[in-house]
Formats: sequence, structure tokens, C-alpha cells
Amino acid sequence: MTTRTQTAESRPHPLAGKRMTGAEIIVQVLVDEGVQTVFGYSGGAILPTYDAVFRYNDEHRDENGTPPLALIVPANEQGAGFMAAGYARASGRVGVCMVTSGPGATNTVTPIRDSLADSIPIVVICGQVPTNVIGTDAFQEAPVSAIMGSVAKHVFLVTDPHQLEATVRTAFEIAAMGRPGPVVIDVPKDVQNWVGEFQGTGRLPIDAYRKRIDAAIGSEIPASAAKSFFDILHASRRPLIYAGGGVVNANASEALRAFARRFGIPITTTLMGIGACDTTDPLALRMLGMHGAAAANYAVDDCDFLIAIGARFDDRVAAIPEKFAPNAVKIAHFDIDPCEIGKVKAADWHNVGLLDRDLRQLIAWADSHALRTDFSAWHRELEELKRTYAMDYDRASPLIQPNYIIEQINRHTRGKAIITSGVGQHQMWSAQYFDFCEPRLWLTSGSMGTMGFGLPAAIGAQFAHPERLVIDIDGDASIRMNLGELETVTTYKLPVKIVVLNNFGDGMVRQWQKLYYQGRLSATDKSLHRKDFVRAAQADGFDYAVRLDNKADVPKVIQEFVSFPGPAFLEVIIDPDAGVYPMVGPGTAYDQMITGNFIPSRK
Repeated sequence: MTTRTQTAESRPHPLAGKRMTGAEIIVQVLVDEGVQTVFGYSGGAILPTYDAVFRYNDEHRDENGTPPLALIVPANEQGAGFMAAGYARASGRVGVCMVTSGPGATNTVTPIRDSLADSIPIVVICGQVPTNVIGTDAFQEAPVSAIMGSVAKHVFLVTDPHQLEATVRTAFEIAAMGRPGPVVIDVPKDVQNWVGEFQGTGRLPIDAYRKRIDAAIGSEIPASAAKSFFDILHASRRPLIYAGGGVVNANASEALRAFARRFGIPITTTLMGIGACDTTDPLALRMLGMHGAAAANYAVDDCDFLIAIGARFDDRVAAIPEKFAPNAVKIAHFDIDPCEIGKVKAADWHNVGLLDRDLRQLIAWADSHALRTDFSAWHRELEELKRTYAMDYDRASPLIQPNYIIEQINRHTRGKAIITSGVGQHQMWSAQYFDFCEPRLWLTSGSMGTMGFGLPAAIGAQFAHPERLVIDIDGDASIRMNLGELETVTTYKLPVKIVVLNNFGDGMVRQWQKLYYQGRLSATDKSLHRKDFVRAAQADGFDYAVRLDNKADVPKVIQEFVSFPGPAFLEVIIDPDAGVYPMVGPGTAYDQMITGNFIPSRK
């Protein structure tokens, strides 16, 4: 996601000079960019392009009749956006969403903002009313550029049809280059119907942006900077890597693991960085932050050299920046985005560049200088932290604990399945108790915290990896947000597995209400709601739809659920009072962490 895409533009495109409609040009560029799956919902202003997709597929089916450009139709456009994002998160490729004008476009605002917040590369193509009526409040008109400008990495409104081809290509470049993000292309209907020559080459002159990217690509770590980094490391006794989602986005997980192993530096990850380090590795401390593992948070307090890699010191990790890593004598910061350096926490050493290359360069420098490190005493301290403050919960309760459900599923998945989640308590339990051996297996809405993300993201991930087990861990409140996508699962015969941990309400908000609002459950208690999730799943075509409410049945039902060959839906009635711990309360530091009744505390 950080290097310039190399293309064969120096060679003439076989279709160069052919007369095409604007819609046909859009489709051809999608194909040229390697797009195989488009998620979207049709409508009047995008009809020419949908028709062009139909005709292209009809003319280019393979010997089995399979179209080259799968067009996946969700229940609504928000679902399409999250499917494209799930596809991108799971595959590392640019996800594509195509919707109509007006409400079709505005329904994608949330997934676009979600993708910007988590640095996810998607391209959203919106139909727009004809250019001659833009600004007249025409039927299904919306000011896409004005609306999306603040929530997307970039927005294009194509009013000159001669710029359409270059614009679509450039949108993919911007989405994937540097720090990834969502790009929106607003295409009026008359531009889609325009007929002109396909060039087969060309991009827009975004010279300033390309110079910034080239600067990052060219900013290799000089020998003097490498030496200063290792001088700090040599003086350290308790170094700690704090890895974020940037490591995953940069496809730098292998380099990170090699770097950690080479120098024996333990790793803790953010919510978005989960999977960058194998959670079963002895150097892994799992997640830090508001609901991070107690051992990880205490390690942050104890470390004397904090090495931030692709992380941004956000408020869920460093709520009080001056009290974050209070014993760190030095801080180093690696990132692709220069704006992140020093934004929250000052860095004593930093580098803006390509994470994979830069980490490997440091390894090479250390190898050439025969540099050796020994942090065995620190490792022993951390092992004791992990033993003393291990994750735990009420295992003796007769009620089903959500942690127990995830542990049982984890016995089958063994860190190899793609896990998506909605947002809330179930999201945190999943992050705490699932293992992830590889990157791009944990897909969740991190910065935006968007309820309803899990199910459509699982659909997108399953299209990206049809061979993998994909499980959505959801909550009864979160899944309601995009419940209509259950039908999308069965329509396309996807073997997606869906778990709803039902505590009859907005669990995370209720937890805060109990802690900070004297237990006043304002608008969060759904115990009187009548939704029958199992019947809803059955109505949408799930052959396996089961409610689990007996603790003794958990191992048997989980095994049946995971091994079911097709779409499967499982509702689990969990302890409504189960909380997510540890918890670092809002505006507090790690030394004030609440560990609950089953995890010890330093206090």
C-alpha cells in the first residue's frame, strides 16, 4: 500500500483508439486495474455504467460461464461500502463500490469515513445527475463533492468527459499510495453516456502528491540515523514495540516479526495492528490500550524505550499523552505519514518511509556491524506479568460467558480464520481472546467504531478469500444496523459464519452507564424487544440457524456451527452483566486500569 504501482503504460493498450462510452471506459479501467469484484446498488444516475458491466461480462465469460467482473448487490449502499472495505482489508487490494446518485451516494458516507479513519483503500464510484442540472436540486441530486470532501482521502467530480479515463486510473493510485484511503469519483450521467476514444493510458497531473510519495519512497535510513537508533537501543534495558495498523496496511508484518526476533524486542499491538505479530509468539504481548491486556499495558508503563511502528498514539491508547509510557527515556516513531510524527507524542528518533524496507535496512545494518542484544531479564519480567495478570473471567458462572464462546471457537480456528466484528463488547472480547497467526485476519472498525460493520465486512472478506473460514462475531445491537445483509450471504451461497452474542442491549454503553452513570440504563436496555434472530436468519435462507442458551451445550454446538458446510447463524444468549476487562477509563492512565473481579491489579 505504500509503493507506486508499476504499470505497462509504456506499451500501447490493445483497445487504444477504440470508441467507447464513458461507462464502458470506467469498466475497462476497472478491469485494467485488476478489479474482479464490485459491490454496489443500481439506480437511475448510474444505470449506464451498470449496463456496461452487464455487457462486458456477457462478452467475456470464461468457458464455465463465469463473468470476469463479479457484481455483488447488497441490501443497501452502506452494506456495499463495508463489503468493499472488508474485501480491501482482507486482500490488501483496492475495494470497489458503485452506487447511484443522491441517497445512493449519501448512504456510503459512513463506510467512506470509516475507511479514511482506518486507512483502508477503496474507490467509490457514484452516479450523478447530468452536468447541466447540477445545482438545481434535480431528482436524486446530492452535493457529493461537498459531503465527501471532509470524509474521503480525495473526491473527483468529472465534468469533462475527456478526463474520465485518467481520473479513474488516478483514483486507484491515490487510494493505494502512501497512507491508503477512500477515493470518491462522482460521474454525471451525461459523462457516462458520452462517446470518445479510449486512450489506454494516462493519469491526472497530481505532481505535488506524487512528489510526497516519491520522497517517502526515497527516504532510506542513512547510516548515521541507523547508528543513532541502535545507540538508543544499546542503552535500553526494557525496549518495547508498539505496532499499529500501519504495519498491516504496509504489508510489513514479516519485516516487523523479523525485526523483533533479531533484537528480542517484545511487541504489543493496537486494535488495528492485531495480526501484525503472531499472537501465539513468545514475544507477543497482545493488544494494549483501553481494553488491552493488563500485561501489555503494564509493560508500556515499565518500558524505557518505546518503538512506535505504524501507530498514531490515538486516544484509545494514549488518553493522557504525558502519562503514556511514563518511564520511556526515548521514543522512536516509524510511519509513512509525516503528519503523524510528533502529533500526539514527541519522538526522539523518527523515520518517514516504507516500513517493510526500513525495518529490513535496520536489520541489515545491525548484521553488518555484528550488533547483539540481550534483553533476557526484560523477557523474564514480561513472562511474570503475563502469568500474574492473565486474561480471565467468571468461569464458574452457570450463565454463558462470551469469553468462553470465543475460547471455544478459537479451539477450532487456531488463529487461521478471518474474524470480523461489529462494534461493542463483542468486538473487545474478540480482540482479547482470539488468536491471529497472520495479518489481515482481524477485520474491525477501529477509529470510527461503526456498529453494523461486521456482517457486510465478512461478506467482502469471503469474496476476497473464498477458500477461507470467515466468521462474524456480532452483538445483538450491532448486527441490527445491517441485518438486511443476511440475505446477501444466502443469495450468493457464501459459507460465512455469524455469531450473535445476545445480551439484550447495547452492552458497551451499558457498561459505561453502570460505571459512570449510577446504573441508569438510558435507551440501552433491549430486553423487551421482540426480535427473533433465529427466525430472521431462517427467513433469509439459513439452513443452520440455532439459538444456544445452555452452557453445557457450548462445545457440541460450536463444533457443529464451525463445521457446517454452508452459511451458518448462531445466536448465543450470554450473561447480560458480563463486562469487558481490563478497562482504562476515559481520561485516565494505565496505572488506574480497572481489571475487574477475575484479573489481578497492581493496586
